[in-house]
Amino acid sequence: MSLTLGIVGLPNVGKSTLFNALTNNDVLAAN
Repeated sequence: MSLTLGIVGLPNVGKSTLFNALTNNDVLAAN
């Protein structure tokens, strides 16, 4: 069983920061 999750929102609102905080990860974001 796997889980798929998406975070949707406007640019520059902190989606990557939220994702990194929830997953204890350090994902780089690029436009």
